[in-house]
Amino acid sequence: MSLTKDGYMPRLIDKKLEKYLKLFGAVSIEGPKWCGKTWSSLNQANTVIYLTEQSQRDLAMIDPKYIFQDKKPQLIDEWQIVPKVWDAVRHECDNDKTKGKFILTGSTTLNSSQSEKQEVYHSGTGRIATLRMHPMSLFESNNSDKRASISRMKQGKIDDGYVRKVELYELAKYIVRGGWPGNLNVSDEDLNILPKSYIESVVKTDLHERTDRKRDSNKMMMLIKSLARNETSIAGDATLVRDIMDFENEKEKIESRQTISDYLKVLNDLYITANQEAYALNYRSSKRVGKSAKRHLVDPSLACGALNLSIEKLLLDHETFGLLFEALVERDLRIYCEYLDGKLYHFRDNESGDEIDAIIEFDDGEYAAFEIKLSDGSIEDAKRSLLNFKNHVHTKPKFMCIIVGHLEAVMVDKETGIYIVPFTSLMP
Repeated sequence: MSLTKDGYMPRLIDKKLEKYLKLFGAVSIEGPKWCGKTWSSLNQANTVIYLTEQSQRDLAMIDPKYIFQDKKPQLIDEWQIVPKVWDAVRHECDNDKTKGKFILTGSTTLNSSQSEKQEVYHSGTGRIATLRMHPMSLFESNNSDKRASISRMKQGKIDDGYVRKVELYELAKYIVRGGWPGNLNVSDEDLNILPKSYIESVVKTDLHERTDRKRDSNKMMMLIKSLARNETSIAGDATLVRDIMDFENEKEKIESRQTISDYLKVLNDLYITANQEAYALNYRSSKRVGKSAKRHLVDPSLACGALNLSIEKLLLDHETFGLLFEALVERDLRIYCEYLDGKLYHFRDNESGDEIDAIIEFDDGEYAAFEIKLSDGSIEDAKRSLLNFKNHVHTKPKFMCIIVGHLEAVMVDKETGIYIVPFTSLMP
């Protein structure tokens, strides 16, 4: 009997976790804090150990075998607090070939010095599978009407027709709220409290869990604000340094790209960033294809928290609203394509400036191209971008799609075959 919590909302990762527990001795679920890793794991676990509890942590420090229990699967929550748990789980999987014995959750990765110091010697390949978890998509939070399936579009099918027109206020609410399970039922006026608290926790607590060197909370906050201002851009480290210099005073600014790189690695290890890599394909000139990743925080609500943005402030700043809406859509596309065993990219022609907001590459090698627009007034521009891209690639996309925020119907453009769908209709 599982330990499922009352009120648990099913997640897309559930089916993959169930599948992997039948194939591997243990499964490790990685992802940012508060995204729902523990609850999803409890949904399939029969016993649980929380290493955040002092008594359990002390036992594990003496010998991780002391925390192992008979009923399986056993969840070991925040395993990285006692890093040698990893190798103990691996040894247990070696000694007993039974599948599905452990579920490990972790909200930070270990750096190399920690691994060497605390005796993490083996990757666990073949014994411990790793799954990445993200905040909730609109599909998972029941804010999608599920009329536009990416899988069905790939098959040339779509359930077109009128749905409803989503107002800008609702879209702004989804951005500020984010995909945090604990924020779904909060009143609109308090939605930005959790994301702001999240950022404060990162700079005041999580940052200092690293023992390899001392880092400055103020500098980390400046970097997070810069990432928020550069959300969905392809800004390089040098751009972040200049951005921080423009916004902060002479005494506090970060001048070193090396410092930026170090602090970015910390954020990546905490799963706070989720950058969108550039897509490499047979374009008219490979030298023109951009290779820079598109910057993303793992959830656009964190950008709102860092910049103190509310629903009302977003509605008054159309440019920022548009950028964060794109980030919201790409957050969900990442979740959906990982569920489909695909990968999310973006594309840019450095010479002409032509770009495609999102590309999903499926596990069979096929790919789809997406443009993202906040309002239906930009649909024609999106069509031109997609058609121009299609004309210049040798391997044509399986399908093309325009995802629109302010739209009242799921459609197929008769002339081009491009799908045009409301964001709130999207699903895997």
